[in-house]
Amino acid sequence: MRMLVLGHGKTGKLVADVAHERGHGVHVLDAKENARGAALTAPFIAGFDVVIDFTTPDAVLPNLRACLAVGAKVVVGTTGWYASLNDMAGLAVRKEAALLYGTNFSIGVQVMLQVAKAMAEPLSKAGYEFTIEETHHVTKLDAPSGTAQSLQDAVQAAGDVPIKSLREGDAAGLHVLEARSGADRVVLTHEAFSRRGFAEGAVRGAEWLNGRTGVYDFRDVFSQL
Repeated sequence: MRMLVLGHGKTGKLVADVAHERGHGVHVLDAKENARGAALTAPFIAGFDVVIDFTTPDAVLPNLRACLAVGAKVVVGTTGWYASLNDMAGLAVRKEAALLYGTNFSIGVQVMLQVAKAMAEPLSKAGYEFTIEETHHVTKLDAPSGTAQSLQDAVQAAGDVPIKSLREGDAAGLHVLEARSGADRVVLTHEAFSRRGFAEGAVRGAEWLNGRTGVYDFRDVFSQL
């Protein structure tokens, strides 16, 4: 496959490396080469099987509009743009494009979300109070993280669970769900040692998306990879 990677930050670079390792051809565009999606012309996009976006909340929407408008297949690991998700999903359907999005492309995080959902109802009924804490690198633009919001959604049976966001150093990502009662506590933790897990999930998601059309949430399809 030929993959176009949008974003040349730390995760974008890893996505390109993982794609090479898995035998794919890769072209990377950084922000300077693609201001407001200007480089994403129809003939240019046609040269690739799948586009993977790990940019910023400001950059991702112009990129999505340009790619989906010409029927491209796009994997989006960027977060902070979900207020426009319905619009982008509608565009993908109208243009018979493909869109795979997710707040976190780590398989470990996806399993954590499933476990969190299973915990929520029985523990909340037993009087446990839930909290979420997430820690990321200081350059992460959105807070709370998209993963923390997904975790909050997973435990919605426990009510409105508060999220505490911390930004420290170069932390790749730490998410902690705690359920506490007067007698004990249950703690569910996912700690990313690097961004590689996100990159591998995104590339495997791109492989899965090739040949498909429609709109998909990574949490619904990760077990098929």
